[in-house]
Amino acid sequence: MFCASFGPSAGIPLLVVHGGPDWDHTYLRRPLDRLGRPVHLPDLRGCGRSTRGLGPDGYSFAAAAEDLLLLADRRGWDRFDLVGFSTGGQLAQRILLSAPDRVRRTVVASSTLWPVTDADFGPWPEREAHRAAEARVWSGSGATGAELVREAAVAGAPANVHRRERIPAYLELLSGVRWSAQWSHVWRSGRLDSPRPENGPERLRLLGAPLLFLHGRADMIFPASFAERAAALLPGARAVVLEGAGHMAHVDRPQAWLSAVDAFLSAP
Repeated sequence: MFCASFGPSAGIPLLVVHGGPDWDHTYLRRPLDRLGRPVHLPDLRGCGRSTRGLGPDGYSFAAAAEDLLLLADRRGWDRFDLVGFSTGGQLAQRILLSAPDRVRRTVVASSTLWPVTDADFGPWPEREAHRAAEARVWSGSGATGAELVREAAVAGAPANVHRRERIPAYLELLSGVRWSAQWSHVWRSGRLDSPRPENGPERLRLLGAPLLFLHGRADMIFPASFAERAAALLPGARAVVLEGAGHMAHVDRPQAWLSAVDAFLSAP
């Protein structure tokens, strides 16, 4: 497993779990590189510079969560903080529930506790148009493999970034991603497990761990109302919903997003 690390050597380690999953960690480096604490951003199995070619039985979210706990073991982290973004936010829930005595604070960013359908967003013509652009790539592009994943991500930029003036910066981030297609092959075959832990909402409610649900109000992937619903359900949880931000809220409003993460992780 490849893992990029930066920041000071002292302090509570922050483990950052990327989404996709056929992306790598690089689109989350900024603004976290300004956080001022030890930050660790691994590439999930099959992604970026981590091991690929594990075969169709080598990719599951259960195994990915185990990988991340093994990384924490190898690094000697008795206690650590978590940031999980998008699909990574669902993996973060798995990690927290697997090792609640080791995870100090968890940020679930642009993610969900529950399954999501189009009906959860209500009538939203702009969303339907922007999401259709990416769907057309998945169904009709002549590209294959990692190039198909990259093409779909680029087509999905207007759905993921709310502020039009921030799209060029987002496309620049995407140009540095090391794409793969290891996970998408399993996903498109219908054999991929859910990234969410079984009975996650109820188990997290009983756990009562400190959680921050950090979301963009204009998120077209996971509804912002789900972040507020999660904070209302779980003791010890709170929600910060950023106006003028979409799914890639850290791109739309980087300083506000970083400040929310820093304030939550800095709380006693």
